[in-house]
Formats: sequence, C-alpha cells, structure tokens
Amino acid sequence: MKLKVGDKVKFLNERGGGVIRAIIDSKMVRLETEDGFEMPVLASELIRDYRAEKESGTEYFIQPSAPVKTERAEEPEEGRISGINPWGTVKEEKGIYLAYEPHERQWVLTGDLDIVLINHTSFEVLYNLFFLQDGIMRGVDYGSVPYESKIVIDTINRDEIENWTKGFIQLSFHKDEPRKVYLPAHCVINIKPSRFYKEGSYQSSTLLQGKTILISIAPQNTLQVASDEEEAIKAGIQHQSVPAEPLREKQLIDKHRSAAGEAVVDLHIGEIVDNISGLKSQDMFNLQMDYFRKSLESAIKNDYRKVTFIHGIGNGVLKNAIIKEMEHYEGIENRMANITKFGAGAIDVLIGKES
Repeated sequence: MKLKVGDKVKFLNERGGGVIRAIIDSKMVRLETEDGFEMPVLASELIRDYRAEKESGTEYFIQPSAPVKTERAEEPEEGRISGINPWGTVKEEKGIYLAYEPHERQWVLTGDLDIVLINHTSFEVLYNLFFLQDGIMRGVDYGSVPYESKIVIDTINRDEIENWTKGFIQLSFHKDEPRKVYLPAHCVINIKPSRFYKEGSYQSSTLLQGKTILISIAPQNTLQVASDEEEAIKAGIQHQSVPAEPLREKQLIDKHRSAAGEAVVDLHIGEIVDNISGLKSQDMFNLQMDYFRKSLESAIKNDYRKVTFIHGIGNGVLKNAIIKEMEHYEGIENRMANITKFGAGAIDVLIGKES
C-alpha cells in the first residue's frame, strides 16, 4: 500500500492516527497526529483510514492484492526522491552510489529489494540508467537527483535480481556556480547475482538506514575535471581546447576499490567463480592464488597503496601461500587487517609507503 501526502491513516497495532504531512523516504513518513504533533513513522505501521475518507466525501480505491506495475512516467518524482540520512552524519566519501536495499528490514535474504541511486555530492546529477534484462539492453530509468539526495528507481522481487546486475549508467553534474566543471561519466555496473543470497554482503552504511548492498559507482575524486584553471577563465584568458582523453579501460583491481588508492579483494572461491561443481580442493586453491596474483599486480600497476585480501580462517594454507608469494615482489609489506572489520581472516598488503 502506497501512502501519499494528505492521506488519513490509523496505527496498525495501537490506537490513534493522523494525517500524512510528508514522505521522508520509501519506508518512512512524517505523521501529524490527532493531537497536533508531528513525528516520523514507518509506513508499514500505518493503514489508510478509509472510513474517515468516506465520511469526508473523499474518493478512495482499495489496492488489489496483485498490484500492476505502472510506467515510470506515471509515478510522481517527489514520491521517489528523499534526502540522504537526515538522522546523522554521512561518513562515506563523496560520489554516486547504487544501493540494493531490503524493502523490509526483517527479510534481508528473501524479501523485495529497493534499487536506490544515491547522489552524495553538492551537484544536481542527471542520470541515464541501462540494464541487461532478458538478454536485451533496456533503458530502465532517467531523470535527475538533487544534491545530497537519493531516488528509488524500482522495487523488485528476488526472481528479478539477474535483470538488475549488469548494465551502464551515464551521469552529468550541474551546479549554478561550480568551482569545478566535471566531464560526464559513463560507468559499468557488473554485480555477481550470488552476492544477494549471502547475509555478509549486506553491510551497514551511513548513507541509508539498515543493511544494504552498496556499490560505489563514481567517487567524486575520480571524476575528470573539464578545467582546473578557473582563475584564468575568470580573468578572461583564452585557452586552446584540448580533446578529452579516452577513459582508461577498467582494471581488475578497480572492481574491488573501497576508497582512493585502496581495495578489498575477497578470495573465497564463491566470489571468484559462480559454479564450483566438479572442482577439487587443489583446483580451487589454484584459482584463488591466481586471482591473488592478478589482483596484486593490477594494484601495483595502477598505483594502489593498500589491498586487503580476505582469505578466511580455515587451516591457514591460503594465508601462508599468500605470504610466501609476496616474497617475489619488491616494495610491499603485509600486516593483519583490521580485526574489528574483517575478523582474523584477512591480511593487508601495503604497496610502497602508506600515506
């Protein structure tokens, strides 16, 4: 049941009710109670007060048990857009994120998912979103997201996940008086469907409430700047236009980027191959070591400072092999990774001097 501003509602599990005064996000509304107080309330804890609407002459419709999805253009934008985390400070670095957020917090692995595009920048962002669905590339959504805001692209069930894991997003950044002008960005989306069925894939963040699968699409510090010579432009000095360099091909290590110059690589076999049937233990070990070498060499080549390799606890064979393998590389060191964040099953590889 979708609620909108002005709806009269009653509490589902207790007495009282009121009127919806604002939609905070896809799960939360601001309610003015019968006593005149306003407070945030979960939409799932409310029900439309049809009796009050009927008495006031307001027309209403009971939503069918099997709702039909409407076209995007028929859904009001203001109902899909809301601010980022009005309850606290956002700690994630500036940039654009794509989130797969459980629609109901208690059904993390089995319930519906909200596809959320997050604009954690000071720019208004224009976006064009494509996904490979049933073998066909489809333009699933387009529009704009205000600065420090998010938009719910769609709500999907578990059977639809594979249609929302591979695609592209194109981004443009607008501001009335920007200090920097950013070139449009074209980003690849490629997520393993198996991640959605692992509880550990859903992590807490300060961008959203509850646990979610959060994908960093375009960190702001990696965006290409059209010109850094703002003072020269203000002074009216003319410059020769230089064609933009083509975007470099995405490197292996970039798939695991966690922050500027840092990456986290999970070496569990289920994260490296989708199907392990028929593989012997030695085969899996060889695949893990090969992926470790390729990831480390990609990190060195692309000037990463630190890579955290998650090897798991097990019997220590993979960890010891990784440490032994690092003897063949110059200018790298290793240490135990943050035990609070990764437990005892991960190792930090430091490349050059850590800043």
